[in-house]
Amino acid sequence: MSTVQIYDKPMCCATGICGPQVDPVLPRFAADLDWLKSQGHSVVRFNLSQNPMEFVAHQRVKQLLTDEGVDCLPLVLVDDRVVSRSEYPSRENLALWTATPLHPQASLPLAESGGCCGGGDCC
Repeated sequence: MSTVQIYDKPMCCATGICGPQVDPVLPRFAADLDWLKSQGHSVVRFNLSQNPMEFVAHQRVKQLLTDEGVDCLPLVLVDDRVVSRSEYPSRENLALWTATPLHPQASLPLAESGGCCGGGDCC
């Protein structure tokens, strides 16, 4: 399973989905991250205003901030590789970068008696 790290712009809370003017992208992205976690991936999110030392501790993140400022945020790293910057990616991209199927493999249920007709004489 993959490790996904998100380095967010400064926000009032960890997810940014509080307050009177919530960016509609943030609740969708939070739901997508919950989905990734439910698929077994490790997801860690850092907020510049609440976790500034995490931004300094990661050399690549620190370098991007030095070169581009906060315009490079949000940064999304998968297994320590930058895969997205300056925007929140879609669930489809998160799935692609973590090799996670979007839809589970569907299978046909078998009747309890073992046959497709449930033990009747329909076949």
